[in-house]
Amino acid sequence: MPSPPPSDQSPAAQDPAGPRGALHLLRHPLAQHKLTTLRRIETDSPTFRRVIGELGLILAIEALRDLPAGTRAIDTPLTAMQAPCLAGPVPCLVAVLRAGLGLTEGARLLLPEAPIGHVGLVRDEHTLQASRYLLRLPPDIATRGALVMDPMLATGGSAIHAITALKEAGTRDIRFACVVAAPEGVARFTAAHPDVPVTAVALDERLDERGYIVPGLGDAGDRCFGTVA
Repeated sequence: MPSPPPSDQSPAAQDPAGPRGALHLLRHPLAQHKLTTLRRIETDSPTFRRVIGELGLILAIEALRDLPAGTRAIDTPLTAMQAPCLAGPVPCLVAVLRAGLGLTEGARLLLPEAPIGHVGLVRDEHTLQASRYLLRLPPDIATRGALVMDPMLATGGSAIHAITALKEAGTRDIRFACVVAAPEGVARFTAAHPDVPVTAVALDERLDERGYIVPGLGDAGDRCFGTVA
């Protein structure tokens, strides 16, 4: 008898902070296949950029699966009906620069009406600490909520900084989506923001001494935009 498919409730997919802050691993075979393409060192920049955008679309669908919904009266070609719809405005898509731009390019195909926010962060390669150089958010961010997107959740510093900035701007409903996460980053992130759910395609093994995820996929920003040295 074949073994059952892996469950999202495996130890790696759980967060002791509780359901709201749980790490949800996206186990869809198409997402996993696309992640393999991103991991391969042979993948060129145009392909990397296209595929990370495709994953951005898939991640957005999964991360926003529990948005509040309601109904509205509409007319179909045949009859009137009460049809499902979002109960509020679409969330803002927030890219953590630079690499988050690749994910939001795909997510905005799903939500073309969503405003795009930007959080510019740079990491000190010696201390591994993130510092902010840019914050641009729509004026109604507090009522919209936000989906923050960054391909990597490594040390967790950039993600924590971005979520903190959104909360300071009054944002209440925040979600975070990434392609690859490290256990160290997940632990640090959920300790800082236990109320923010994380959707990821994979939870990798560890961080190396430089703070890079292993096996990971390298520097997502450089590979996305063709700036690999």
